Amino acid sequence: LKPAAHALFKKLKDEELELLVQAVESRGAWESGCVWAPRGDLRGAKQALPPQVLLCRLYRWPDLRQPHELKHLSYCQSAGGRGGCGDAAALCCNPHHFSRLAVPGECPPRSPRPPSSPPLPTLLPSSIWCLRGIGRCSARHQRLCSPPTDTSLSRSTIRDGYWCKLAYWEHRTRVGRLYAVHEASVNVFCELPRGSGFCLGQLPAAHRSQAVRRARGKIGRGLLLSREPGGVWAYNRSEHPIFVSSPTLGPPGARGLAVLKVLPGYSVKVFDYERAGGLAGWRHPGDGPCDTHSIRISFGKGWGPCYSRQFITSCPCWLEVLLNQPR
Repeated sequence: LKPAAHALFKKLKDEELELLVQAVESRGAWESGCVWAPRGDLRGAKQALPPQVLLCRLYRWPDLRQPHELKHLSYCQSAGGRGGCGDAAALCCNPHHFSRLAVPGECPPRSPRPPSSPPLPTLLPSSIWCLRGIGRCSARHQRLCSPPTDTSLSRSTIRDGYWCKLAYWEHRTRVGRLYAVHEASVNVFCELPRGSGFCLGQLPAAHRSQAVRRARGKIGRGLLLSREPGGVWAYNRSEHPIFVSSPTLGPPGARGLAVLKVLPGYSVKVFDYERAGGLAGWRHPGDGPCDTHSIRISFGKGWGPCYSRQFITSCPCWLEVLLNQPR
């Protein structure tokens, strides 16, 4: 991949290289801007790869093959086919503006290396400037390592009030108040540098078991929930799996409970508004009635027929997403 990577770095502007350095070195913890590259394949070595596939293979998933395995995150300006910089021929290739797609009913393959470990040490961000032939690499690199002055991203807001409310549970006990979400996406996390959203780490509780404390210690960057055309998506930002379930997650007509394991770096469409319209009278299998416009997400522990925990109330830390039904 080296020749293709060198060719891409030479095409990027200095500002875009800085954004790429920030994104890769923070491993997605900071919300960096889009890195615009020309659409089309970059030809190098024996293969042709689109820019976003190339950088995602270098810095996140060495086993990635095709663009259709990726999904733009909601805050990326290329999401939904939007072009950038006034040029429809440009595409964002920031590797942390993408997730891999988790398919219900399938187990995503495990990466041969931990997602946080760059697969090619010779192409670490600190060497990007050297590959470009730019002098004083160490001084520039030191400047790039400092926190950016502004990493905020423009997001559309839901003018019609909140689109969902979040409830955080520890086993059968709800902790804290309901959190109303007005923006199109929200982070749910315990530890997220420069993060904003629903911070579970700030929720007090009088008595927490060791199991709950251990589970909370693994939430980390948590997840990103986003309301997108047609449904709601969940992106696992943490370093541990999350488990998700909703009335629309399983195949049409399924009678059993569908609980999907979502590995770090993966996204899944966890709720489909169109399918929800035909779920009147739906009951949560074995666990009493359930709001047909709700999502349940457990941090680190699964439940249901395939797990020792039959009900989500047996999970130490979980989230309930109560959707505001569209009018």
